[in-house]
Amino acid sequence: MDGKMKKIIFIIITLSFSATATEIIYTPINPSFGGNPLNANMLLSKAQAQNKHKAPVIEKGYADQFKDSLERTYLNRMVREITDMAFGEDPENSIFNQDSIFMSGDYQIEIITSTTDTITVKITNIIDDTVVIIEVPRFG
Repeated sequence: MDGKMKKIIFIIITLSFSATATEIIYTPINPSFGGNPLNANMLLSKAQAQNKHKAPVIEKGYADQFKDSLERTYLNRMVREITDMAFGEDPENSIFNQDSIFMSGDYQIEIITSTTDTITVKITNIIDDTVVIIEVPRFG
């Protein structure tokens, strides 16, 4: 084989490799950025395996759980009745027929219903005396 034949074979091999080349396209792995949604479980398990921080577990006794449940229930009732009052559905057996004060942990919640346009909720932190005032307009 002479040099000319080697050049021709080299050119043919080079052309065959270049003819099979394709465009390089980036595909993200994370499904949040357009990647395959099947990668989500794999990425989550990798992240959890690397996470060395654990949230502290606070065990509450039955009495504390019961107290928290009562407070949540009462606060939910307060929100529901304030909403009913704001939209003109003032129930006759409402807990807010007059101004009311409720103590919850370190907070004092005062419901002021004296104006016809708004219902005022005043939340006071007893420890540092910070006050948050929420005015709910009446629509009824």
